[in-house]
Amino acid sequence: MKDTIIQISDIGKTYVMGSEKVHALKSITLDIKKNEYVALMGPSGSGKSTLMNLLGCLDTPTKGKYLLNGIDVSTMEDDDLAEVRNKEIGFVFQTFNLLPRLSSLDNVALPLVYSGLNKARRSEKANQALTAVNLGDRVDHKPNELSGGQRQRVAIARALVNNPAIILADEPTGNLDSKTSIEIMAILEEIHKQGNTIILVTHEPDIAEHAHRIIRLRDGLVEEDVINENIVSAYDAEHRYNKS
Repeated sequence: MKDTIIQISDIGKTYVMGSEKVHALKSITLDIKKNEYVALMGPSGSGKSTLMNLLGCLDTPTKGKYLLNGIDVSTMEDDDLAEVRNKEIGFVFQTFNLLPRLSSLDNVALPLVYSGLNKARRSEKANQALTAVNLGDRVDHKPNELSGGQRQRVAIARALVNNPAIILADEPTGNLDSKTSIEIMAILEEIHKQGNTIILVTHEPDIAEHAHRIIRLRDGLVEEDVINENIVSAYDAEHRYNKS
């Protein structure tokens, strides 16, 4: 299907720990379309972190097939996976993962170093990404000179800078207060409206409610896969209004 960005068929992941085998994912089959906004939920040990690592090409499955934008990444070697990650996926982490000695601009420009762009072009694109998250006046600030919400916005700008196909956000509000969490979720919603596919990993129901589709995992299987009717209805109505 041409509008499907992720196709997973019978994906499983088993870890060997000493003499014990741990089936972190037993069998997951699902499709995610372009411009979907999906939340992955589940209790500890449900497999959501393992699934996130597979979706983000940080790990490979023990069984099954994973097509990302039509490319089979299930059996790729580490170097090829790293290239796919850099081109196709923007990551936003709970702990921000910013380099403390670098400015906001240099942190955001980091993924572009591997793209072969010269320094001037990297700075230009990083500036644009920071402006898009309302941090155009903080380009020279280092992480310790920013609030938690501002640091997460720098991380979002870094995720956006390569124009990836997918934004993968792992507990993006986990270290933030309620007010700042709402601000970060509003930024992710705006990014989604501009055409990005967003996959949000969270254990917080109120954060998952921002997504248009909620997938709940339990014991390495999909327990529930539902459309968030309230959000989708409002989103469709707004799109119809904007197009008319």
